Amino acid sequence: MSKPENIGIHGIEVYFPSTYVAQEDLEKFDGVSQGKYTLGLGQTNMAFCGDREDIYSLSLNAVNNLMEKFNVDPNSIGRLEVGTETVIDKSKSVKTVLMDLFAKHGNTSIDGVDTINACYGGTSALHNALQWIESSYWDGRNAIVVAGDIAVYEKGPARPTGGAGVVAMLIGPNAPITFETGLRGVHMENVYDFYKPDMDSEYPRVDGKLSISCYFRAIDNCYNRYAKTFEKKYGKTFSLDQVDYALFHSPYNKLVQKSFGRMLYNDFLNNKNDPRYASLEAYKNVKPEDTYFDSTLEKALTALTKNDYANKVAPTTLLAKQLGNTYCGSTYSGLLSLLDDKSNELVGKRVLTFSYGSGLAASAFSFKVEKPIDNIVEKVDLKNRLAKRVRVEPEIFTEKLSLRETRHNLKNYVPSDSTSNMFPGSFYLSSVDNAGIRKYDRAYSTSAFVGAFQRRQQISQSSIKSMNLFRATKSVLLCLKK
Repeated sequence: MSKPENIGIHGIEVYFPSTYVAQEDLEKFDGVSQGKYTLGLGQTNMAFCGDREDIYSLSLNAVNNLMEKFNVDPNSIGRLEVGTETVIDKSKSVKTVLMDLFAKHGNTSIDGVDTINACYGGTSALHNALQWIESSYWDGRNAIVVAGDIAVYEKGPARPTGGAGVVAMLIGPNAPITFETGLRGVHMENVYDFYKPDMDSEYPRVDGKLSISCYFRAIDNCYNRYAKTFEKKYGKTFSLDQVDYALFHSPYNKLVQKSFGRMLYNDFLNNKNDPRYASLEAYKNVKPEDTYFDSTLEKALTALTKNDYANKVAPTTLLAKQLGNTYCGSTYSGLLSLLDDKSNELVGKRVLTFSYGSGLAASAFSFKVEKPIDNIVEKVDLKNRLAKRVRVEPEIFTEKLSLRETRHNLKNYVPSDSTSNMFPGSFYLSSVDNAGIRKYDRAYSTSAFVGAFQRRQQISQSSIKSMNLFRATKSVLLCLKK
């Protein structure tokens, strides 16, 4: 078997819940100043799910949709790896649940399991798949990488930074989107900026200021280590001038803006006498770790990167703004946003990628688009699918999160959340028995259901706002009978 070349992405898909809450509505509901979430965090909407959806069902939907849209033969997959921090079982992996999609076709010879480290698991799973194909263990088949989470926070200032979604990617040789071999900068250390020690709760413990410090420190190290591998491979100095687009792990969009400026700050430190950086001269001898929360530097970097941010970064931010933080899926939601926005304009372009997971693990790497990708964009149909979602009032959103909270780790129950507004054909949790074994079903996909689903979207927001969770469910059921 010949050595595989041009290893990368042949197909990509994202699954997100059909319901979302608008950040502008949350601002009013939470009684905070107008713009605190929309401008301060840079967010627009936030996807969420009730007790009918979990990481198993979201992943089943992402992989199943990927295989259907890209006509993937189940027997052509030799590795399947999942990156997630949404843990249902302390032993059983999400990947084993996904095997139902392959075993029924006779394929149980699929390597890989789950990879966990906060938001970095998806990137680790991707790197594992790439390295498997490059290795002597590769058997000639493709890989699927799954990356995503359900991000929820307790009531308080962190709740608007939640989200939900799962990305699935088809990986193999001779791909239209190829990763640049040998180019990677890695940084890892032991910190407690964000962690989940409470197995009886979905909610994390977060030290926000420490986490931002860790994020910036990781960028500094990964960016400069990536630059060294770039210079070794290509024999020329690396800077943002060599980058056509840049995408980032996105806890919230405002941090992405700051992070791109942070990369320019590192270009300045590596070439302090460049006249383009004259406005940063006061920082020539300041230690990088003393600048993480320097508002004057932040404003200067924002001004210097304004145009480049609009051209190189903004096209990657659609899903992060619409879904919120999907943790492991965040970076690859950014990739899909870029593909959707630029399509074949990306051919021949380099995309620098920064992935971060608290705890911490981070890396910078890059890929290029080598062939037209308009077929990928058409199959994903991203903007049309986002437009079909249902906007839910904050009261209902809060009640559904409270419902998830009471059902977390619960056994011997049938979820009570309605399935009527789910996307047709979606997998959902149907029951959990007294041993904790979970069963799944699929939403109806008949024309009658589609019609009811469309009518469900037309229910006025004023009527939903006046209902409690049970009355809202009753209204939807009546709608379905029409």
